[in-house]
Amino acid sequence: MEIIKKLKSLWKQLYGNAYEHELSNFIHYIKNFKNNLNISPQPSEWYKDAIVYSLYVDLFNENFVGLRQRLDYIQKLGVNCLWLLPVLDSPMRDAGFDIRNYKKIREELLGLSPEASEEERMTVFKEFIEDAHQRNIRIIFDIAMNHTSEEHPWFVEAKKGKSNPFRDYYIWSANTDLYKDARIIFKGMETSNWEPADDEYFFHRFFSFQPDLNYRNPQVLIEMAKNLLFWLEKGVDGFRADAIPYLWKEDGTNCENLPQTHTIVKFFRATLDFVQPHTLLLAEACQKPIEVVKYFGDGDECNAGYHFPLMPQIYKALALENGEPILYTLSKQVTPEIPDNAQWFTFLRCHDELSLELVYVTEQDRALIHQNYCHDSQWDFRKGEGISARLAELMKRNPDKIALTYSIMLTLPGTPIIYYGDEYGKLNDQAYYEEQIRKTKKDDTRFLVRGKIDWETLENDLENPNSFASQVFHKISKMVNIRKDIKALGRGQIEWLEALKPDGTKNNALLVYIRKTNEERFLIIQNLSSSKQEGRLALQPSSTWKELFDNPLDFDQNLQTFTLKPFEYVWIRM
Repeated sequence: MEIIKKLKSLWKQLYGNAYEHELSNFIHYIKNFKNNLNISPQPSEWYKDAIVYSLYVDLFNENFVGLRQRLDYIQKLGVNCLWLLPVLDSPMRDAGFDIRNYKKIREELLGLSPEASEEERMTVFKEFIEDAHQRNIRIIFDIAMNHTSEEHPWFVEAKKGKSNPFRDYYIWSANTDLYKDARIIFKGMETSNWEPADDEYFFHRFFSFQPDLNYRNPQVLIEMAKNLLFWLEKGVDGFRADAIPYLWKEDGTNCENLPQTHTIVKFFRATLDFVQPHTLLLAEACQKPIEVVKYFGDGDECNAGYHFPLMPQIYKALALENGEPILYTLSKQVTPEIPDNAQWFTFLRCHDELSLELVYVTEQDRALIHQNYCHDSQWDFRKGEGISARLAELMKRNPDKIALTYSIMLTLPGTPIIYYGDEYGKLNDQAYYEEQIRKTKKDDTRFLVRGKIDWETLENDLENPNSFASQVFHKISKMVNIRKDIKALGRGQIEWLEALKPDGTKNNALLVYIRKTNEERFLIIQNLSSSKQEGRLALQPSSTWKELFDNPLDFDQNLQTFTLKPFEYVWIRM
């Protein structure tokens, strides 16, 4: 009953003593929902032990039927959680983040005829969930919390007039002076956060076809909470909360990260915790870590959040052949402590560009990374703000260097995310890029990093040990399968070590640390350099040390030094 008390308190913070009847009805609803729920309980903080694979269902293998057929492949890779990029019903004007129906899977992802019943459609998705769960693979997916599509029935009704009961589901004004301090997120694509509709304007933070929801209306909060519960009942294990910093608007502010937004997130979290504890709520907040940590609350908001700056700083470290950018980014100066039940999610690449937003890199960092990795002018995203390229392209198709980047991500604190195709070195897809330009009439270079998997070619390549795809897949799958069974890498502390050159000076090209819990310790040594590196540690090697790969540490006992080949990495159980 403590959670019920919390829900009441959060409600009062948002709405005072108003709308008590609506709150009472909602509490009654979630109590009944919980009593009738028939799903297995979640293990405590399972997301800390997850290795996530991010994919578009249609680009991965056509639809959910095709995805089920490839679960053996995902299992072989060692992945134990799938992040499904937008799958809910949408006109697809913003890659599915413009949701038309929160309780429906997009038609083309089901592999059914248009005449199929709603029950048949939901069965396809539920069977996929059940099959994944039998393989101990959990499922999370995207849900846009801040806005809907303009084709959503709520907005269709809202446009019918001021007296319509759905009018207040969105934000309307007779002029555009309200919220004038809110920045335009898609500069160059949108000129205003207001869009005319009849005799008024509606507010939007993203595209003009994505009207913002009005959380001042408690019915919006209730309906969005019910949407989460709907998919929870279908077996979904967690949600990526898209655009979460923008939920509440307050005139005279920038309408980002406001206290009421945090209250709303707490309300969602308390609802999920009441019904199914340990359901993942993942914050998509493209902000500095000092801002993102606020979305963990006191362990009562989001369970996890993306660590956006770590990704470009890994690339900077490799460009400089110096681990200092990584150490600085993960220092308490940049990355504050987080609650014990919270977790960072980390990534090397994703469905968007290699982002170089100035909110988390400097102008100098941006220039350095762009110079070292934008190998083709076509990859440039918004004039230096990012690079639209796959990991294999950024690493110049070097299997050893690709593997090194994964070694870094898989052993640093946080839950790692693999972007589909990167595990075998998928390249930029020029044909898909050109096809999407023709379809959308929009030259968006991010299309280069998407594209379909050619399974026939891939399977042939994986059978050939000398192929580029096979070399990359072998290295990464081996790491992933080892990583998923090591609790210390998902939950443990990190202790940074200094590697010295034979002359006694610091060797910054060697990134060295220990990941540890009370039960286990692992020594990680990684050569960020394209040349051989020697080093020594203030540690005495032990005969009980066990190297986890087929490349034992080249150690000179007389000189107390070790040698690593270019881009070599070593994981040692101490």
